[in-house]
Amino acid sequence: MLQVARLAPDLLQQAAERVAEFLRGQIAEDGGGKDRAGKSDLYYTVFLLEGLIALREELPVDRARPFLERHEDGEGLDLIHLCCLARCWAALGGAEPDRARAIGERIEAAWTRDSIYESFLAYGACQDLGRSPTEPDALARFIASLRLEDGSFPDRASIPVGMTPTTAAAVALLHQLGEPPPAETGAWLLARARPEGGFAAGKDAPIPDVLSTATALHALAAMKVPLGASIKEASLDFLDTLWTGTSFVGNWTDDELDSEYTYYALLSLGHLSLA
Repeated sequence: MLQVARLAPDLLQQAAERVAEFLRGQIAEDGGGKDRAGKSDLYYTVFLLEGLIALREELPVDRARPFLERHEDGEGLDLIHLCCLARCWAALGGAEPDRARAIGERIEAAWTRDSIYESFLAYGACQDLGRSPTEPDALARFIASLRLEDGSFPDRASIPVGMTPTTAAAVALLHQLGEPPPAETGAWLLARARPEGGFAAGKDAPIPDVLSTATALHALAAMKVPLGASIKEASLDFLDTLWTGTSFVGNWTDDELDSEYTYYALLSLGHLSLA
């Protein structure tokens, strides 16, 4: 994902510096990334650091490292924030071995393997920490068990409605596990492209959003499904409507700026520069 996001400046051109300035402004006093309330949070720190990496900017290592060290081996964190801690350390070059091992053990203990989203995060975090996730065959079977007839994937068995981000996460996991996604999945994702541009989160979603757009583009690229010129141009136009002059919002009803949706816009632009 980062390799592709690093292509975003090719389309942003002179605006890339304005995005970098916005991201630098999202660093809280304690060195973490600001959430929407202005407080530091590991989740937003991931997008802050990876956004700066995508823009080929120098990372605020001297400020971010003490923030990460404050969390030690992640005791008391939930699975999502444990995975974010691992990702942040990877962005800074990696945690020292004992800490990496302890964080990895906590992730494996908290990972229940009943959610595609959590499995996507945990699998990537294990890779970030230099460890192989346990029971990959069981994970592949779990993902396959959630597949719906139309080729989409819900997050859990208890919510049998396919969504764009979870379907894209399933594709990414299957790709890592060496398993081909269903043939219908590519067509289902393409069908989420809206004529006004961007991709919607599901069949009944009223408007497109940048998270669904980024994840759909990423999954389609992994499956080598061509977009076509009309989807590419409409998606570029959609991203342009989310541009604030300094960063990107998540959708047309959103007026809050944050590093998360700005990063997903960078990922989208990276894929569209290749399409």
